[in-house]
Amino acid sequence: MSYNSTLDDFCGSEFWDSNLTWYTDNPKFTPCLERTVLVWIPCLYLWVTAFLDAYYIINSKERNIPWNILNLSKLLVTCLLILLKFVDLGVTVHKSSKEEEDVFNADYYAPTVKILTFILSATLLYYNRKYGMRASGVLFFFWLLLILAGLPQLRSEVMSHYTLTEDENVQYNFVSYMIYYSLIILMFILNCFADLPPRDTPYKFEKNQCPESAAGFPSRLTFSWFDPLALTGFRRSLTESDLWALNPPDSSKEVVPKFDKFWERTLKKRENINGTKATYSKNSASVNFKPEKERKHASILPALCLAFGGQFLFGSLLKLINDILMFVSPQILKLLIGFVESKEPVWKGYLYAVGLIACATAQTMLLAHYFTRMYLVGMRIRTALTSAIYRKSLCISNAARKESTVGEIVNLMSVDAQRFVELTAYLNMIWSAPLQIALALYFLWGILGPSVLAGLAVMIVLIPVNGLIANRVKTLQIRQMKYKDERVKLMNEVLNGIKVLKMYAWEPSFEEQILKIRNKEMNVLKQTAYLNSATSFIWSCAPFLTAVGIKRLNKFMNCEELDVESVEHDPKEPNPLVIENGHFSWGDDESQPTLKNINVRIPRGSLVAVVGAVGSGKSSLLSAFLGEMNKVSGRVNTTGTVAYVPQQAWIQNATLQDNIIFGKPLEKSKYNNVITVCALKPDFDVLPGGDQTEIGEKGINLSGGQKQRVSLARAVYFDADNYYLDDPLSAVDSHVGKHIFDKVIGPSGLLKDKTRVWVTHNVSYLAQTDHILVLRDGEVSEAGTYQQLLEKKGAFAEFLLHHLSDAERTSPEELDEIKQDLESKLGSEFQNKLQRARSLSESASESEQPAAGDRSGSVKRRTPDAASPNDIKEKNKLIDAEKMETGSVKWSVYKHYLTSVGVAASAITILMNLVLQLFQVGSNYWLAKWSNDDTMLVNGTVDRGRRDMYLGVYGGLGVGQVVSVSVSSLALYLGTLAAARVLHAALLAGVLRAPTIGFFDCTPVGRVLNRFSKDVDVLDNVLPMTLRGWTSCFFAVLGTLFVISFSTPIFIAVILPIGVIYYIIQRFYVATSRQLKRLESVSRSPIYSHFGESITGASTIRAYGVTQRFIEESERGVDHNQSCYYPSCIANRWLAVRLEMMGNLIIFFAALFCVLGRDTISAGLVGLSVSYALQITQTLNWLVRMTSEVETNIVAVERIKEYAETKQEAAWTVGSGPGSTWPETGALQLERLSLGYRSGEPALRDLTCAVAPQDKLGIVGRTGAGKSTLTLGLFRIVEAMSGKILIDGIDISTIGLHQLRSRITIIPQDPVLFSGTLRMNLDPFGVYSDEDIWRSLEHAHLKAFVQGLQAGLLHEISEGGENLSVGQRQLVCLARALLRKTPLLVLDEATAAVDLETDELIQKTIRSEFASCTVLTIAHRLNTIMDSTRVMVLDRGQLVEFAPPQQLLQDKSSIFYSMAKDAGLVN
Repeated sequence: MSYNSTLDDFCGSEFWDSNLTWYTDNPKFTPCLERTVLVWIPCLYLWVTAFLDAYYIINSKERNIPWNILNLSKLLVTCLLILLKFVDLGVTVHKSSKEEEDVFNADYYAPTVKILTFILSATLLYYNRKYGMRASGVLFFFWLLLILAGLPQLRSEVMSHYTLTEDENVQYNFVSYMIYYSLIILMFILNCFADLPPRDTPYKFEKNQCPESAAGFPSRLTFSWFDPLALTGFRRSLTESDLWALNPPDSSKEVVPKFDKFWERTLKKRENINGTKATYSKNSASVNFKPEKERKHASILPALCLAFGGQFLFGSLLKLINDILMFVSPQILKLLIGFVESKEPVWKGYLYAVGLIACATAQTMLLAHYFTRMYLVGMRIRTALTSAIYRKSLCISNAARKESTVGEIVNLMSVDAQRFVELTAYLNMIWSAPLQIALALYFLWGILGPSVLAGLAVMIVLIPVNGLIANRVKTLQIRQMKYKDERVKLMNEVLNGIKVLKMYAWEPSFEEQILKIRNKEMNVLKQTAYLNSATSFIWSCAPFLTAVGIKRLNKFMNCEELDVESVEHDPKEPNPLVIENGHFSWGDDESQPTLKNINVRIPRGSLVAVVGAVGSGKSSLLSAFLGEMNKVSGRVNTTGTVAYVPQQAWIQNATLQDNIIFGKPLEKSKYNNVITVCALKPDFDVLPGGDQTEIGEKGINLSGGQKQRVSLARAVYFDADNYYLDDPLSAVDSHVGKHIFDKVIGPSGLLKDKTRVWVTHNVSYLAQTDHILVLRDGEVSEAGTYQQLLEKKGAFAEFLLHHLSDAERTSPEELDEIKQDLESKLGSEFQNKLQRARSLSESASESEQPAAGDRSGSVKRRTPDAASPNDIKEKNKLIDAEKMETGSVKWSVYKHYLTSVGVAASAITILMNLVLQLFQVGSNYWLAKWSNDDTMLVNGTVDRGRRDMYLGVYGGLGVGQVVSVSVSSLALYLGTLAAARVLHAALLAGVLRAPTIGFFDCTPVGRVLNRFSKDVDVLDNVLPMTLRGWTSCFFAVLGTLFVISFSTPIFIAVILPIGVIYYIIQRFYVATSRQLKRLESVSRSPIYSHFGESITGASTIRAYGVTQRFIEESERGVDHNQSCYYPSCIANRWLAVRLEMMGNLIIFFAALFCVLGRDTISAGLVGLSVSYALQITQTLNWLVRMTSEVETNIVAVERIKEYAETKQEAAWTVGSGPGSTWPETGALQLERLSLGYRSGEPALRDLTCAVAPQDKLGIVGRTGAGKSTLTLGLFRIVEAMSGKILIDGIDISTIGLHQLRSRITIIPQDPVLFSGTLRMNLDPFGVYSDEDIWRSLEHAHLKAFVQGLQAGLLHEISEGGENLSVGQRQLVCLARALLRKTPLLVLDEATAAVDLETDELIQKTIRSEFASCTVLTIAHRLNTIMDSTRVMVLDRGQLVEFAPPQQLLQDKSSIFYSMAKDAGLVN
């Protein structure tokens, strides 16, 4: 009693009176309670939560909201309130001075507490304005609490005012309270709006700002600020311009530095733990490095937690409150059931109904904001990780880079970083689930007593069982990921080499290989399905998958980086480029050094040529200067800026101009000069959009020579001090090469004052260099000027002799010079050696020619001048924009999917779900019936028979539930997996049978690959889950509505209006959310393609020192993607709040109708009806989410269907086809043949000629004359527009593509190899014996090399054949041709990268091995076809000359003669 009595003394009246408040038909509080507790609660709230506001104020980066009518009125009203309370205090003091009235402490305290609190609120108001906080939730809730807490007193004041009109005290209190109450209502209303934007802000906004910041607090609470976007999305399809800019705190600029700070700290710590990396041992005077294996990985987790933990914890707090509230509703329900059973006053029933809806609404808000917080944290983590992975990939060392393919690194970014976003929301389950279980047990104990333990025991037993199953699923998922990686990797290679595959007719072999992997994958998925239907632990995978992700990320983030210190930049060094005693290796310290004993000093402004045979380490030397290699020992020093032209040009997916200026500002005159000297002017004139032509991925629409010249132009424009040129003239014509040497590289070129290191195979310009380095087997065998080296008669003279004939094609006088040089040095032996060299080397004039990707017809022609600039821009867009379906997904797609799933599976699923609901509702209804049964007790003892009957039926219903759940989910999983298998097979078949022209040349590989990875993954893993979720939600909602309507039939009246509103909300949401999802996935691809591109060009990016620019570009892409992702998170919450409010109404009405019908309804049914209603909020929400998820994910089916049904090329086989021995002779006839790409002009017109069996035909012509087109026509890669091609008298258009392609052979220009064994690369179908294969290798001069390999024929070739040199790859292609040995051979000559020795080998082999075949050679070096039987000269798509070469050379006016003259073959 003491506690009450002290409060009674404090007030001077009674504090609590149950009869007045609870046991009455007209409840009210005592005046003491109204003046103490109800005043203190809101005030205490503000003092506690002010800290939260203070935290936000301190962390705000914005300042100074201008004074305006809103914040001034807030301040004014607060001042009025303070004033009012002072007056109240004054009146109290005045009263106490008059002796006749008692004044108690409470009368002083109430106004004083309020005065202090209002002053605090005014302070918060002022600082919120000063620090740019536009809306304060703390103050909003404070005023709301004041209004609610003041309600009872308001009622008392009004009642006492009516009863005691005369009393002046009552009069004053009434007036004062009415003024006070209207002011707090006014304050509450003012707090519903947001202030103006702050004046000083560090953030810049490009496009429309997110309306969230301008929204008032209630709008933020319910996400109403999202309404306009939802409306727009409903009216029309959303576009990128409708989206808002990302909130600055979520952008890379803010997030990345935060994460970096902590990550740096983690790395430093790791360095300290691992101790110094190296130990120095005295006696052997060597430094021993700690092996990688022993060093501990630094984990990214701590850094993530520190950087983003604060937000996360706040979210967790919300979740905690929500979890506690979850158990309030059942308590209220218990009271409600008690109310129906007893005869309590009816206001309590209404109170309970209101209590239920209030509790549910609070939960709704808490959960919505909890999830928003979590997704924001997830987004920030993804931004930070993506950026970290990107930076890491730009500085990862070569050894580490080899460990993972580009695809795997991109996977880290796309899959593992994405998992974090999904995980954050479920992380809290780790503490939330046990908490919920504990609370549930506590309350159940109160009701059931010790019998709870039985249930607990079952749960405890099931935990390890579930654990085991989860573990098994985990291993299965790892296996599935492995197979998926394998499959995507193989697919990637197939797509990259599709042209070669088609020419070899190898698609079936690869299709089979992919399907083999796919079948393994499907088996794993099937096992997972069986396990999944046994348990429903869907979420237990999420944390584990992320754990795998973290492991993979940690491994990557801890990879060795390139040693930035390995190249010093000491400005005191007189020479700009120096290497002393250098030993360099690619990869680990253990591996053999590639370069040994390198001592090089290169003076400023000199031109140094680096020469040597293939594989002697020329390119490696440049890499050593760039710091790309692992420096084993020695010293490298460079000063000044660097430009680098790699051997294989790296071209970005951007316009030509962007590729050349490479981020430098555009200076027109300098730019035009660079283009002229690099001989790009004529190419620009030919390209449809000039220098604004967009270049496809990997420079697909440029020829090899053009790529190299663009790469060179980039370097020249960059205007650096030092130039590293890695054979930039290998793929260009001799006259263009001469032009570039004279104008750019040579002694009078544009770069004459720069320091140039030039790797070359080109002998003729060596005399003009300042210095020559001759490399042999990774060592500098000779160095000196041209003259010095000649006099030595050493390796260089040998090299020259070997390449002497190479110089013949430059002008004869140069040739004489070199001959004389050599003769004077070598004397008589010169002649013999020269003879030998000549017989070895048929001369090799390299000339430029369109690369494999060159469509001589389509891209090279000028567009008509009449075309407007926009048309041009459209025309030169090679790559069509990715199709983004809009509007709702068509029914045909669902139909397509369901037919793939199969009728049986669909029917069983639906049937079993219905049965399940019957069992569930039945068993719950049975319980209600049991609890209402009055006949259970007979004379105070339980009727055993009745009890067993109830138990038996209940048990039976339970078993029925278990069976139907398992069967329905199993049927669903197996059905969806069958569909996934069918759809993937269709997609694969569709893509492999798509035509090269019209599909592969205008669809980026990444886009097709996306279908095979992301979309197939959706079919495998996401759709089964979503469909299972959807079916169970749908039937659960049906069950709920049925139960409530059954127990309170009046409820049916409410279902309709709620159903209509529900439907409207759902339509709004689904339309908007689907568009947002699509925008998000389209804005995701550029991140990955930019990433892939950067990894490939990492060495170029580093050499130019533009890493920072690329990082910024990547971050811009991520931000753009996040700005599409954020609205879709908000859309989910917007929906959740609205739907759950509908659900809350259902709860309210269910409770209300129970109160109204308390006389006709049994307590058991009340419990049943309301407890079902309590579940509906979540189920409804899930149903819409699932519907939208299904719609969103079915888009994958749509995208796969689109590619599976793409236009196909002609049939692979037709009827019986030609005889098994066709073509016997290989005779070829062209009859009035016209070939062209797409629609438009033909690239070859009216070709008629005949090639006799065993003829050797050389095809020549300038770039774009249609030489490559002719071979494409032979293989029917391009179908004839008119006319026909006959081989051995059969029209090739009448037989199947494979019947044609497998009987003729091509040695393609670019050697394409696939990862797999060497044997598979030669004979994918496994039709030849080992002897055949060895024989072909022997003839291709690879036998010795292959015998030297440990695995021999089973030697694993890496992605794209990277572990063979380019020359060796070319020889493997030759071996393929030798193996097939068909009577008709097409040889598309390789222009670049083949050194003369390899070239010689190939020529010799072809002459000897293919003597009995018809050989068509597309020649870029005339000397190789001088001994052919006939020459075909093409010019602008027409056949101009067709005769034996000797005959054409006689005719001085022939084109062939002029070409031979250019090449220096005739004098």
